[in-house]
This record gives sequence, C-alpha cells and structure tokens, in this order.
Amino acid sequence: MIGAVATRIGDDRCGGDPHRRSSVAVDDAFLIVVIGVSLLAFVVAVVALATSGGSYDRIGRGSLSIGDDRPEPSRPVPAAERDAEIRQYLEARNARRAARGEPPLDVDAELRELTAPAADPELAAEVRQLVEARNSRRIARGQPPLDVEAEVSKRLKSE
Repeated sequence: MIGAVATRIGDDRCGGDPHRRSSVAVDDAFLIVVIGVSLLAFVVAVVALATSGGSYDRIGRGSLSIGDDRPEPSRPVPAAERDAEIRQYLEARNARRAARGEPPLDVDAELRELTAPAADPELAAEVRQLVEARNSRRIARGQPPLDVEAEVSKRLKSE
C-alpha cells in the first residue's frame, strides 16, 4: 500500500516517506540555484572585463610610483638651455676636482665632446675603410701602420 501511494504521488525516489520527498525537492532547487548563480557570475565577469578599459595597465600605479608614468615634456629643450645646464654640471665637477687637489678639465672641450652629434654607423664604416686603405699604402711604402680605431675616432671628431 505504501508503494501505491508513492506511485500515485509520482515520486518513486523517496520510497513513500513524506520527509524524503521534500528533501529531494530541496536538492533539485539547490542545483538550479547553483547553476543560476554561476551563470549570472559569468555574465557579470564578462561585462566587467569588457568595460574595464585600461584598468589592468594602471595596476600598481599611484602618485608615489616610480616608472614611465611621468608626463612627457610638452616642448623640446632648446639647445642653449641644454648647453647651459651641461656647462653648470661640468663646472660643478671641476670644483669638486679642484677641492680634491686634481687639475681642472677644460669645460668648453668637455661641452663640445658631450654635445657633438653621434656618428652615423655607415659613416664610421666608410671612414674605417678609408683608414684601412691608407694603412695598406703606408705598409707598402714601408711606414708603420696607424691605429685604426684611434684614427677613425679622430677623423669623426674633426668632421
């Protein structure tokens, strides 16, 4: 008779026990709630990722951070201002050298050397070829060869 009541109610899983019937219904509802909450969390995560913009790039950057987050200068520094600052540093270095008892260096020569444009690699290679050709002619005449690197740097500085 108990089996007939359970069949009539339509719940064979519970074996006719009314307390087990409500437990099975709670288990089914719990599964639905877990799946629903998981799907909702997934949708929220996708929306947050799509609307975050560059938030990931700004992680760890604040007012006290050190790095490339400083604003770029709005204008290039004029050559005269740059040279004045370099001269000031060189004069301070000379003052420290004099305080140590060392001879001071020529500030103008140092400034010319520091502000000279860098040599183009192709130009340096061409000058090196010319010096090597000159060395081969010197050797053919019986003269000692020149130091190639010293001669290349001398020629590049004079140009």
